[in-house]
Amino acid sequence: MTRDVAARMDEVCGNAPRLEPLSDEALGEREMDVILRMRELTAYPVEQPVHPFFTTLAHQPAFFEAYMQLGISAMASAELPQRTRELIILRTGWLCGAPYQFGEHVVTARKIGVTADEIERIKQGSSAEGWAEGDRAILRAAEELHADAMISDATWAGLAERLSPRELIELMMIAGHYHLTAFIQNSLRFRLNDYNLGLESV
Repeated sequence: MTRDVAARMDEVCGNAPRLEPLSDEALGEREMDVILRMRELTAYPVEQPVHPFFTTLAHQPAFFEAYMQLGISAMASAELPQRTRELIILRTGWLCGAPYQFGEHVVTARKIGVTADEIERIKQGSSAEGWAEGDRAILRAAEELHADAMISDATWAGLAERLSPRELIELMMIAGHYHLTAFIQNSLRFRLNDYNLGLESV
């Protein structure tokens, strides 16, 4: 998929956020408990203020808690290797034109050994040269879920040779969760953190 990166970055990040985040003091105990759990998993410094992404979603506390719990499960309970999860998330983020999501997960992926060359090939997709067949199947699944809301028989067969039933369920759930994340972050126009280069990340 060819994407005008500059135009998309301007569209999503070039305007003011659409909702104001709540103050930290306005968060309830349940919301703070979930946020603290996520901070533990990501080693986010406890002295830092709560991220505006969380304080904005907390306008709807029941949905916020359910959304966050799925993200926590994907991090803490998944059997899929972290590299596989990041391939799914990055390809989904790129296809959704999601600057915040893509840029944040480039940082995460680079920390676990995904190379700059691989990041560029994730942008090109499963048809790019150089992928191992397992990685290619993961990327193709993300593409098919994005384009057709299902995984084809051929791609499923390739995945099922390598993944357990639990891992197959996780793959689809993670792809869906990060579509939802892209919808939210793009529509609310979240600002990028200083280290986050959005769709220009490598």
